Amino acid sequence: MMQRNEKRKYLVLLLPFALLILLFELLPLANILINSFLEPGTGGITFANFTTIFTSDYYLMSIKNSLFVSLLSAFIGIAIALLGAYAIHTAGDRMKKLYITTLNMTSNFQGIVLAFAFILLLGNSGILTTLGEKWNLAALNNYDLYTTSGILITFIYFQIPLATLLLYPSFDGIKTEYKEAASLMNATTWQFWSKIGLPLVLPSIFGTFSVLFSNALAAYATPYALLGNNYALLPIRISSMFTGDVVQQVELGSALSIVMLVLMSTMTLISNSLLKKFRKGV
Repeated sequence: MMQRNEKRKYLVLLLPFALLILLFELLPLANILINSFLEPGTGGITFANFTTIFTSDYYLMSIKNSLFVSLLSAFIGIAIALLGAYAIHTAGDRMKKLYITTLNMTSNFQGIVLAFAFILLLGNSGILTTLGEKWNLAALNNYDLYTTSGILITFIYFQIPLATLLLYPSFDGIKTEYKEAASLMNATTWQFWSKIGLPLVLPSIFGTFSVLFSNALAAYATPYALLGNNYALLPIRISSMFTGDVVQQVELGSALSIVMLVLMSTMTLISNSLLKKFRKGV
């Protein structure tokens, strides 16, 4: 009887959370899924929306650009973040606190504010661009922020602090005793990290990579503030379908949303599958 009462208390406490999940996640997802299979105008069931997406260069370019930018920014971001996470792991308590505080601030510096910051630095009349012109530095003087490289730089910027915050706790699993034992067995640094360090950190790397990929794939405010509708990315195309000034294409926008959701889910499944294979190998 006591156990039943406790379970009821827990269920009551979970009700507000369950209600939020239902109203703001499950119902919108169901609505998007249903709309993606509806024919505009008639409301009949059709696969035409998905056929349009995968036969049109206009939408395929958005998918390719989103995948390229998301994968590359995630790879570069996680590579730099690994160094940062290791630096936090080896730092003293004071420096560690300073690092984490700085990372918390920079990880929230994104969206429109981040885009304007880069425009002020590297835009056509930006500070660094002007200095590059003055000092005859071709790399800065000829740099064009309003291209794929500009999107990449801004994405990498907000990927690094997020990845570092997610990765550094995993380094705490590498105990000093492991390093001492490896040293006593005359193991090299490479042998230690390949046989002991990497297997301990790898689960966090796979998980963090999935988060970074999804984070970049769904990013809207930064690329839109930087390039508007002039660059083909999935979030920008989806937004234009729902907020079109002339014609709204809700059904096609819903289909694009499902495509983006499938890409995110696929990356998560691939990461989990690779991790399972690695653990079996180990």
